[in-house]
Amino acid sequence: MTTTFDLESVRGDFPILEKSFRGKSLAYLDNAATSQKPNAVIDAIANHYRNSNANVHRGVYALAEGTESAYVHARKVIADHLAVSTEEIIFVRGTTEALNLVAQSYARTHLNEGDIVVLTTMEHHANILPWQLVKTQTGIEIEISPILEDGSLDRDALCALLDQPKVKLLSLCHVSNSLGTVNPVVEIVAEAKERGVVTVVDGAQSISHGPIDLREIDCDFFAFSGHKVFAPMGIGVLYGKRDLLADMPPYQGGGDMIDEVTFEKTTFAPPPQRFEAGTPNVEGAIGLGAAIEYIGNLDLAAAAAHEQALLEQATDGLEALPGLTIHGSAPGKAAVVSFTIDGIHPHDIATFLDAEGIAIRTGHHCCQPLMEHLGISATARASFAFYNSKEEVARLVEALKKTIACFQ
Repeated sequence: MTTTFDLESVRGDFPILEKSFRGKSLAYLDNAATSQKPNAVIDAIANHYRNSNANVHRGVYALAEGTESAYVHARKVIADHLAVSTEEIIFVRGTTEALNLVAQSYARTHLNEGDIVVLTTMEHHANILPWQLVKTQTGIEIEISPILEDGSLDRDALCALLDQPKVKLLSLCHVSNSLGTVNPVVEIVAEAKERGVVTVVDGAQSISHGPIDLREIDCDFFAFSGHKVFAPMGIGVLYGKRDLLADMPPYQGGGDMIDEVTFEKTTFAPPPQRFEAGTPNVEGAIGLGAAIEYIGNLDLAAAAAHEQALLEQATDGLEALPGLTIHGSAPGKAAVVSFTIDGIHPHDIATFLDAEGIAIRTGHHCCQPLMEHLGISATARASFAFYNSKEEVARLVEALKKTIACFQ
């Protein structure tokens, strides 16, 4: 267990970082797509299946009671990390399901034809499509808040949109997965609340980069995926304020989310169980709890400073390369660098880097409207976590130099 940030020690917690591919040691720079998993998470999941596998809810035998205890503990660990109550933590498959849940259980039932949902230009498709579905179902309108040239949000334009009396809901990312822009959600949420606008924050890209205090942010809903924060895939969280959740109908029907069922009528359990139909992803929840405990034992301020140093090193190195353009330069951005190189397709860039053992992401990053705004179809993206090293960044820069030379 790590109590202070020490890069060598932290890297030792992640066994996959010892792997080599194509004769080169792995430099995993695709953390915005998914994070790697520490031994603490791997061991927690393995221990669950080796020693305590049973279903939760209603089991009165010792094995099931142990599983129930671990499942309940995971929810409490997550709630404590976010500074909220366990009744406000809903387990879902990930950010996408969380946002769809809000769209269907809140927006579809509380918004009317002509009401406006505000999004931003930098949103992931997961924060666009759910609202488009509600638009088709109810006749709501969707309006888009623009961004500035550096990739930061145009706050004046956003406030002008929020001033419209028909605006009922604002949904925006905390951190852009493509640009790295960190939106000042505390201030934005406060501005929305002054106007009576419900706020939804997509925290998929912020959850791994530092502590999240939802009482400080004060948003109505907050969504994130476990696999972005060193936990397994297939598990995530929707936080919702208690009074809003209590007034929302279920998103899905099934076992364990009911109070009483007859063929004529069903009454539903209170939140969060109301929104957790069926057998839950028990091992995912346990793994997520273990991941949150793991990062809770790190010096997160030191980890964040390390990530920022990597970002600065990468930015300086890439800006010096001929024909390379970095997309997104907002002040205080997260450790994400999206770039294009004149005359070289992003997929070719990634292929060349793979030959050097360097893993990055290419494509539109599920942000096609943003790419259209930027006038491009795709970027190459390097994204860093606290377990990345300065040596890996240097390898990235040198490999890109070789790539450019090959195409000249």
